[in-house]
Amino acid sequence: MRVRLYQALPYYRAMNTHLSAPANSTTRGTLACVGLGMTLGSHLTPLARSHIEQADVVFAALSTSASEMWLRRMNPNVHSLQPYYGEGKSRQKTYREWVDVMLAEVRAGKRVCGVFYGHPCIFAWSPRTAVNEARAEGFVAHLEPGISAEDCLYADLGIDPGRFGCQHFEASQLLFYERRIDATGYLVLWQAALVGDWSLTRFETGPAYKQVLVDVLSADYPLDHEVIVYRAATLPIDKPQIRHVTLRDLPTTAMTAEDTLVLPPATALKPNQAIRQRLRILDEAHSLA
Repeated sequence: MRVRLYQALPYYRAMNTHLSAPANSTTRGTLACVGLGMTLGSHLTPLARSHIEQADVVFAALSTSASEMWLRRMNPNVHSLQPYYGEGKSRQKTYREWVDVMLAEVRAGKRVCGVFYGHPCIFAWSPRTAVNEARAEGFVAHLEPGISAEDCLYADLGIDPGRFGCQHFEASQLLFYERRIDATGYLVLWQAALVGDWSLTRFETGPAYKQVLVDVLSADYPLDHEVIVYRAATLPIDKPQIRHVTLRDLPTTAMTAEDTLVLPPATALKPNQAIRQRLRILDEAHSLA
């Protein structure tokens, strides 16, 4: 533990340059992109809170005004990134603008903190890109994890991904590319409400698009297979939303971008007898050695 602390000291000294430097000194900017977690007020880590409180400027990619108001209690200089969205505007363009506005402040010598819903590396292009570009320019930059929807999903549904295995796909990616599904484990599909959208301008597609997803899944799952539509709680007074529908009924099931699809295993694990025999031989040889 002591060795790890000493290894971390140069990073924390760099991130805290602003605290000890004279007011008229030239300081280099820093960037920390942190995860707020899913449930407001209860998932924020102490280190993420420290980055927020000590930042010169905070950029927030949060979907509710309540979240931004809570954030301003830790740091009053909060700038929302939500206004960069626009009707018919590609989300990829919006996310590029997020990167640019954060890096502009870093280059100006500011200590910048980007705050993102959930985890800053899960379905979040901007924080990863901003940190990579900041590092490439020689700035100190850091990604601080947060509790994600995946973490909440395992707890709320009582799933152990190590029992049968668990695959995760973005729903559109499953359609756009040839992917191999293993129906002996759990299958988690993200952003199914947007499935089939090439443009990155829509926030939901219709039943016909979800029917294409069902047609793809029906190659590995029966149409009466249970699908779980899951949404994590975002307020302490809320409960997670868990709906059970059949695969056949998925096209007419109302969903938003916050909903995640979970398909439990459809078939039993099949023993690999050849590999088991090979391992038995190795065990016997080991016991004789």
